[in-house]
Amino acid sequence: MEINPDHLSEKAKHDYKLVRDALENGNQKAYAELMDRYREPLFYMLLKMVNNKDDAEDLTLEAFGKAFNRLDQYTASFAFSTWLFKIASNNCIDFIRRKRMKVFSIDKTYEREEGNEITFELKSSTPDPEEKVMFKQEYQIMVDAIEKLKPRYKELIKLRYFDELSYEEISQTLNLPLGTVKAQLFRAREFVTAIFNKSKGN
Repeated sequence: MEINPDHLSEKAKHDYKLVRDALENGNQKAYAELMDRYREPLFYMLLKMVNNKDDAEDLTLEAFGKAFNRLDQYTASFAFSTWLFKIASNNCIDFIRRKRMKVFSIDKTYEREEGNEITFELKSSTPDPEEKVMFKQEYQIMVDAIEKLKPRYKELIKLRYFDELSYEEISQTLNLPLGTVKAQLFRAREFVTAIFNKSKGN
């Protein structure tokens, strides 16, 4: 049962209307307006957390992608902005944890502030044969998904995630406005995720 949004602020009520319009009518303008309203504050919150502009840009797009994919789970018991920022912060915390794990060497000793030492004994990251097969299968599904994209989206994905160019570098390479690069990359990632999930039977 849907919760009555009367307790929300006027701004939150407007967000709620946009959410309903996006869900019930598939209105792309409603999605776009939600992004316009929160893209900048979300980006600056994430930038403070990761202290890296490109990472913050990627995490901002990921947050919107996850929120829009779960939009049917949102209820008016609290503001959409609260729900969105919670998704973004949780995703960012996971990203930071993964990044920190990469800098730890197996069985390396670190000195603590108290002067004593601590050793991290991490489980070997080498996949077993079954995991290798699974990874190879999923990698091929992902490659096939990218191949199904329109040429402009395929090129953006290649430049960003294979050549590891920044948004600014992609903008210069393709002679496109920075905003266009970001918007089209967001759409490209959505398409790849949808194709990938469909191919896996999710």
